[in-house]
Amino acid sequence: MRHDVLDLTLADAGKARIEWADRDMPVLASIRERFEAEKPLEGLRVSACLHVTTETANLMRTLAAGGADCVLCASNPLSTQDDVAAALVEHYGIRTYAIKGEDTETYYAHIDAAIDHRPHITMDDGADVVGRIHAERPDVLEDIIGGTEETTTGVIRLKAMAADGALKYPIVSVNDADTKHLFDNRYGTGQSTLDGVIRATNRLIAGRTVVVSGYGWCGRGVAMRASGLGGNVIVCEVDPLRALEAVMDGYRVMPAVEAAAQCDIWVTVTGDINVIDSPMFEALKDGAIICNSGHFNVEINIDHLREKATAVREVRPLVEEFTMPDGRLIYLLADGRLVNLACAEGHPASVMDMSFANQALSAEYMAANHASLTPGVYPVPRDIDEAIAALKLATMGVEIDTLTEEQQRYLASWQEGTV
Repeated sequence: MRHDVLDLTLADAGKARIEWADRDMPVLASIRERFEAEKPLEGLRVSACLHVTTETANLMRTLAAGGADCVLCASNPLSTQDDVAAALVEHYGIRTYAIKGEDTETYYAHIDAAIDHRPHITMDDGADVVGRIHAERPDVLEDIIGGTEETTTGVIRLKAMAADGALKYPIVSVNDADTKHLFDNRYGTGQSTLDGVIRATNRLIAGRTVVVSGYGWCGRGVAMRASGLGGNVIVCEVDPLRALEAVMDGYRVMPAVEAAAQCDIWVTVTGDINVIDSPMFEALKDGAIICNSGHFNVEINIDHLREKATAVREVRPLVEEFTMPDGRLIYLLADGRLVNLACAEGHPASVMDMSFANQALSAEYMAANHASLTPGVYPVPRDIDEAIAALKLATMGVEIDTLTEEQQRYLASWQEGTV
């Protein structure tokens, strides 16, 4: 099976949207132009498990321009844009296995198809490919020279594997690059999450209480955008430093059970399990909307919610209404999966420009340096991070200062102090 997508007749529409996104991804485009000339990935097989969106399509084009033989599968059952998947197959020759709404069996069959490619480099968003290779397909490890990981949840899994001595090859943590998490996680997740909530519900944010669980970079972004739309934001945290930061940023901070009683809209972005659980369901006010923007659909205890509900129905696409024993109604968006991708289009292209520039350059780095790297999780080299930031500024027409020789000497010395 060379591909598995919904409908190849959607390809032309997908190509037009891919080209539209490309106009807002100038950094990646410049890397693609260099890759076309230099072919730094020549002869390498790449298996990518990412959200199949217009932005990802432009990353795949860049890797292919660099000489890579690429296969792409979805990193979430609800995040695929079917027209983009069709265009990748029909117009760009990228073997793609992704259908929006695919069931769990199909999802893992598609991951297996990517693994059957016997990759030299894996490219993950959530570490599902890496996890499956190590648990069920160790036969392909002999071909793998390294990998990259896109998101916080995946990095957490990989670091746990490394700590256990289970990780068998080096992986670059793209998520931890400053040009990724400071922008993609904050501005991308912030905007796209609220976009997903609004598209799914058509509810006004202004005047409503928005609860945000988790105040990492994603949570900061969601809180910022919700506040900007007029929402009254409550932050729930387990980390005292992040909780203190949220207070200093002007938000109310309280335990989740207390927040539940005031909640109109709740977004989880923690990467942990059962963040909204039985005590919160019991305390939620009538009509509360709950959703998740973390990678996996484990942050809301959906099984418990279904068990407790006396009735469940779909009231809008991707909006389920749960009737609780006391008559209260709770609304769940996108089956607890990534609301920004299931109900909207994911991050805007301009922030993914930097994230996917990191992916492309990290793949190039791995191709060139894998022989000197032992199994483990590695940061994106600082020079790559800074080069991407400089390229992004240049494409925006922004210039910055440079240090004079005198200033450089001063910063490198210790002799001068108060005068």
